[in-house]
Amino acid sequence: MQQRAKATRTAVIEGAASVFEELGYGNASLGDVTERASVTKGALYFHFKSKQDLALAVIAEQHAIVRMAGEKIAAAGLPALEAMITMCRTFGQQLLDEPVVRAGIRLTFEASAFDADVTGPYHDWIATMEYLTRQAQLDGDIRADLDAADFARYLVASFTGVQMVSNVLTGRRDVLKRIDDMWAFMMPAITSA
Repeated sequence: MQQRAKATRTAVIEGAASVFEELGYGNASLGDVTERASVTKGALYFHFKSKQDLALAVIAEQHAIVRMAGEKIAAAGLPALEAMITMCRTFGQQLLDEPVVRAGIRLTFEASAFDADVTGPYHDWIATMEYLTRQAQLDGDIRADLDAADFARYLVASFTGVQMVSNVLTGRRDVLKRIDDMWAFMMPAITSA
């Protein structure tokens, strides 16, 4: 893709993220997106055929941002349990700092409105956490008798709930504290004695 087309596509995704985050999928219009992104409808339709395609692109970009940060953490050589905690905290910080991440999460929760399968990012995150749980078990930091797959699903569900409730109650102002609390409550149950 040419540089100019890439820049336009990025502007459309960022504009759409801003609109979807603010208005939600149902209330957002492509006119809102073109206005926010400062592009023409023709430019928008060159890259995206529908509002659903655009929503899925925002979710994909959100997942790419989170995944890239997770890969950097994994490459840092931290012990597996520390990497898991750091990934959760980093994701929490991204929810505070990154409009595309916030919009992608909102769209994931609203996916029934546009009949899309948005399970991919969850499956990826669960698989990553299962792998890291198994590594932490080998390191002796997580109990060997803990079912790694079950714990990974529980962890992702817990994180999702924590950040959602934080959003409802405080606009995510306390999300990092709530993530720390989540881990504090879990650690006695999962760590080796």
